[in-house]
Amino acid sequence: MLQLGLSLPRSPGGPAGGFPMAEPAAGDNTGTGQAMFGSSPVTVVITSEADTWDIDASSCLGCGQFVDWDRMPDPEQQAHIPRDILSKPPKELKKLAREGCWAASRALRAQVYHQLIQRVACRLVTPDALVYRDVASRLFGKLSVSSHPLPEFLEGCSMPTYCLNLEGVTALKKILICVGNLFPDITYSPILPSLVALLLHYSEDEAQCFENISRLIASNAPHTSYIDQSFLAHQASCMTFGDLANKHCPAAHKLIASTSENVFEVYSEWLSWLFHDLPFSYAIRVFDIYLLEGQKVLYRISLALLKQYRLSVASAELEGTDIKADLQAFVQNIAEHVTVDKLLERAFGIRLFSRKEIWLLQMANRKALMERGITMVQSRQSFHLAVDMQNFSSSIVTAQEMRIVWSWIPERFALFPPLLLFSTSEDGCSLQRFYTCCEGYEPTVLLIKTTEGEVCGAFLSSDWSERKKNGATSGFFGTGECFVFTVRPETERYEWVFIKKPELAKAVPRSRQRSPSPSPMSPLGSPPDGHGTSSNHLTVPTPQRKGRLSPFLAIRHFLLPSKTASMFMSGSREGIIIGGGGGQALSLDANLLWGRTERCETFDNPPLCQENFRVQLLEVWGFQNA
Repeated sequence: MLQLGLSLPRSPGGPAGGFPMAEPAAGDNTGTGQAMFGSSPVTVVITSEADTWDIDASSCLGCGQFVDWDRMPDPEQQAHIPRDILSKPPKELKKLAREGCWAASRALRAQVYHQLIQRVACRLVTPDALVYRDVASRLFGKLSVSSHPLPEFLEGCSMPTYCLNLEGVTALKKILICVGNLFPDITYSPILPSLVALLLHYSEDEAQCFENISRLIASNAPHTSYIDQSFLAHQASCMTFGDLANKHCPAAHKLIASTSENVFEVYSEWLSWLFHDLPFSYAIRVFDIYLLEGQKVLYRISLALLKQYRLSVASAELEGTDIKADLQAFVQNIAEHVTVDKLLERAFGIRLFSRKEIWLLQMANRKALMERGITMVQSRQSFHLAVDMQNFSSSIVTAQEMRIVWSWIPERFALFPPLLLFSTSEDGCSLQRFYTCCEGYEPTVLLIKTTEGEVCGAFLSSDWSERKKNGATSGFFGTGECFVFTVRPETERYEWVFIKKPELAKAVPRSRQRSPSPSPMSPLGSPPDGHGTSSNHLTVPTPQRKGRLSPFLAIRHFLLPSKTASMFMSGSREGIIIGGGGGQALSLDANLLWGRTERCETFDNPPLCQENFRVQLLEVWGFQNA
C-alpha cells in the first residue's frame, strides 16, 4: 500500500492550497520578454536550431517557486476527499481522477502525481533526482548564469508555459536540456515541453520533476505509452487518431475532408489541441487522467473536442476557412462552448476498442510510414493526400468523389496513391480475370456503376487469395476494417457494426479455443449450408507467421454474439459476396453482370442501390507500393 510521502510546506503568506508564493527573480535573463506573461492562459515560445537560453543555476528555491499564483486557477470545491485516496484500487482511482478529485487541492494533486508516476513500470536504468542534480551541476556549473541550447529534438516545437513564472520557465528549459543529455535516443517529441511544464506546477523542485518525466519517458508497460519520442512514432499516433476520427466522428471527418486539402495535416495537431491549445484548467484535468490511463484517453478527449467542434460550426461557414487554424482557435476558446466536466463526460461516452487493438493499429501505421522511408531519426516532414486531382482518371467516379472515398480509408493505406487493378471495360466481364488481377493486392477498393447510374462499392481489407485457404469450402474472410459505401445518388459509408458498438464484442481470452469461420451464403441470396451452427460466439483461427503482427480488428480478437457479425468478404467460382447475415450487402455473379444488394447484419446497411441491379462498369483499385 502506498502512503502519502510527499511533504509540501505551507507559507503563511502563500495562497491556499499548500504552496508558498514566489516572486519572479529580479534580473532574470531568460530572454522571454514581457509578452510571455500576459493574460493569455497559454504562453508559447517557438524554438529554433540556433536558439540558446540563459540558465539561472539558482532557481531551485523550494516548493512552489515555479508558479505565478495570479494566473493559477482556484482549487475546485469538492464535497469529500478520501483520506486514503492513493490506497484505492486502480478502477476507483480512475473514477476519482475522471471526476476531478485531484482539483480540490494543489497539495493533493502534487502528492498524487508523484505517487502515481512512481508506480509506472519503466526501464531498470532510469535517471532519477540524484542523477539530475549531478548532471545539472555539471552542465550549468556554479555560475549564476550560463548559456545552453535546447535539445535538437525540440526544433520547431512550441513550448507552452501555462501558469509558470520566470523561474518556472528557466527550470523548464533546464529540465529539457538534461532530458536531451540523458535520453539521446529522443529525436522528436513535440508534447514533452507541455508535460514538463504541467508537472512543474506541482513539483517540489526541478529534480523531482525531472525524475517524474523520466519515468514517463522510460515507461515499458506492454501495449501502452506516454510520450512519443521520434517523428515516426508521432506520425503513427497522428495517423491512428485520423483512423479513429474516421470511425468515431464521421460527421466531423466528412466536414474536414470536404473543406481541407490535407486531412492528415489537420489531424497531425491532435496532441497540440490537448497540450498546447487547451487552457490550463482543462489541460491539467486531462493530465490527471492521462497519468492513470495512458495515451488511449488522449484519443478519447481529442475525439470529443472534434465532435464538439462539429456541433459548433456549419459547413457553409467553413468555405474558404483554414480549418486547421479554426480548430485551434476553437480549442483555445473551449470554455465558451463546453465545461471541462461535460467535455470529459462526452469523451468517456466514446467507446473505443481495447488498448491492445489500438496498439496494433499504431504498429501497422508505423510499418506503413517506414515503407514510405520514414525512420526513427527522421526530421519532421509533411504528407499530402495521395489522390492526384489532376491525373486521377476513373470511368465510374470523379476525382472529387474518389477523394471522399479515400478519406474513409485507413491512414496507412491512404498514404499511397490509387492504382487501377481491374476494369470490366478493359479486362472483360470475367470473374477469373478479376481474381487474377486482384490477387497479391491488399487492401482493395471495389467500385460498381449500375445501368441506372447508381454508384456503390466496398473497401476490402484482405487479399482475394485468402479465399483459397478454405479449400473446397468457400468461407468468409477479411477484418473489421472492411466497409461498404454509396457514392451516387447519396454519399454514405457503412462500417462493421461493432465499430459503433464495440462493447458488444468482448476480447477473446488467450486460453480460449478458437472455432472455424462460418460458411457464407451462396451468391444472390441462396441459403447457407448450415456448417458451424453450434457455437454461440464466433472466433476465427488464422495461424500467424512468426514475427508478423496480428491485423487490426481481426475477428479472432473478439467474442462476437453471432456468426453473422463478421461476414466481410467471400469468393468462389460462382461469384463474390460482401457482407452477410440476414442478407448480403453486395453479391455479384460469375459473369460480373448481375448483382444484388440487401441489408446485412455485418454492416447494418440499407440496400446500396436498386436491390437487383445490372452492372454497367466495375473497377477494382489497389494502392501503389502498399
